[in-house]
Amino acid sequence: MRLFSSICLLLLPLLSAVLAKSAVGNRVLVVLEDESQKGLYSQFWADLEARAFKLSFQSPRSDDLSLFRHGQLAYEHLLLTPPKSKGYGPALTPKILLEFVNAGGNVLLGLSSDSGTPSAISSLLLEFDISLSPDKSSVVVDHFHYDTVSAAEKHDVILVDRPEQLRPDVVNFFGGDGTLAVPKAVGQTLGNTSPLLAPILKAPVTAYAYNPKEEAESVEEPFATGSQLALISAMQARNSARFTVLGSLEMLQDNWFDASVRAPTGKSAKTVNREFAKQLTEWTFQEVGVLKVFHIQHYEIKPSTKADENTTQISEYDPAIYRIKNDVEFEIEIGQYDRTHYVPFTVPANDALQLEFTMLSPFHRIPLHPSSATPNSTTFSTTFTTPDQHGIFAFKVNYKRPFFTYIEEKRQVTVRHFAHDEWPRSWAISGAWPWIGGLWSVILGFLAFVMVWLYCEPPKEEAERRRKLSVGSTPR
Repeated sequence: MRLFSSICLLLLPLLSAVLAKSAVGNRVLVVLEDESQKGLYSQFWADLEARAFKLSFQSPRSDDLSLFRHGQLAYEHLLLTPPKSKGYGPALTPKILLEFVNAGGNVLLGLSSDSGTPSAISSLLLEFDISLSPDKSSVVVDHFHYDTVSAAEKHDVILVDRPEQLRPDVVNFFGGDGTLAVPKAVGQTLGNTSPLLAPILKAPVTAYAYNPKEEAESVEEPFATGSQLALISAMQARNSARFTVLGSLEMLQDNWFDASVRAPTGKSAKTVNREFAKQLTEWTFQEVGVLKVFHIQHYEIKPSTKADENTTQISEYDPAIYRIKNDVEFEIEIGQYDRTHYVPFTVPANDALQLEFTMLSPFHRIPLHPSSATPNSTTFSTTFTTPDQHGIFAFKVNYKRPFFTYIEEKRQVTVRHFAHDEWPRSWAISGAWPWIGGLWSVILGFLAFVMVWLYCEPPKEEAERRRKLSVGSTPR
């Protein structure tokens, strides 16, 4: 079994060169209501096709449009452009889109303030705890970070830097140097209760959302301001399906891929929208950040029976029953998908991959450390002693981090007490020595008394006196 697993790992790079670069598939459905808009994104489509994706363009009103075929996904990825009507039609209702995500499909939803936000999209995003402005024509503006060339009056083309790293223990798949142009963006606010949500690109602190069609010159109560607004947000479901909300689909157009912009400070720059669009679709379509568990094993470690060797023995791999106070080693082999093939997984800095040995609650929670590596994976292992508690336990590895697919592995085992012939003898327990000594002192004392009483003859004078007394007292 181990040999077969190793051969498969060696063949993975060759197989991935033939198959799609995505870890789950290469079929992409692009829902485009206006066919004339297709030419505005020609470079974006060309970049996707250069990465071996097969694009299918369909109108949301098409009769043969379906996300499922014979109960299976017809496409692994879905790219939704903003509809100009009230929704995407009967084939793309919020319920069907949720079923698509629950089946493992990835979705990139593009929004635009020009076309407005239909109520169907707002209700769909509420299922993911993502809120949009109740005003369908709301747009994000910034009077301090905007392009003076294209938005000198409206200030709705926001200039922001590439996303910074969220935390030291989170890998940033979207970082880098350069300026992004985000035109006509629809801002989103994320709920605080869902651990599945994460912002990818936040608005500057001076930005806010408002309706440009309002006649008032100032906004008294904006929908959200500053870092409360997410320009791009992501939701990764529990089945690791990815749902990305792109607040500005226009930033993927050809004229913004390498545009020259100028900030109010007078600083000019070239946009890096094209490189960022590649990073965004790589993550959404599962070309990066995909973790896979290749192999898990656990076994008991026994000391060597040879006195001249300092080695250990393995009794059995993956046993169903352990004994209390056993020394156990656990190993898990993890690979990380990187665009074309799996590579060894490295735990981010200031983070830890942990093993839980749990019954109702964890008895052990210990870090897993790298022990070996192959060209496609890393083996993490640890050693611990089973607790002095019998019952049904489980080895659990629960690794959930932003922008990585989730690892949730569980192996159930039984922990038993010592058998009758496995308990240590009394003389091997130093604490029992006083009790053993007291017991044997009583036994030896009693034997000594019996021997003295049986074998010690009484004095002869006493015997003669007793004989005479017995004779004299005989009746005549």
